Amino acid sequence: MIRRFGEPPEPGRHYHRRPGVYALLPRNGQFLLTCQYDPDPDIQLPGGGIDPGESPLPALHREVHEETGWSISTPQKFGIFRRFVYMPEYDLWAEKLCHIYVARPVQRIAPPREKNHKAIWTDASDAVSQLGNPGDRFFAAQLNRLKWHR
Repeated sequence: MIRRFGEPPEPGRHYHRRPGVYALLPRNGQFLLTCQYDPDPDIQLPGGGIDPGESPLPALHREVHEETGWSISTPQKFGIFRRFVYMPEYDLWAEKLCHIYVARPVQRIAPPREKNHKAIWTDASDAVSQLGNPGDRFFAAQLNRLKWHR
């Protein structure tokens, strides 16, 4: 069974299944995160949807680069969770299947290409309280407990 975070699904509402990949990017006691400014500021793990026909790892590299401008290496699967949410940018109710990876941020290649996104570094201990959704916070806390970021 895949753990759910956030609100339960509303009875009678149709949700589109949306698989996605997201990265915990630790380095020197910090995490590389992204802040999405539209419609309101929201600090998130970099990542997003897996496009039709795309595999998870290429999607992870693409999404991290689009949202942070960084390249990554050695991604390792860390967990999975699901959320039932409304996605206003798609006018869509979705069951988001969030595959979480831990990867090493290698190099900043360019500014984020994704509109209204900014890459931010934050202390690993602060990331848990700054992240905008409970699933992201849970996995950041798990990684902190393992002291993987040191």
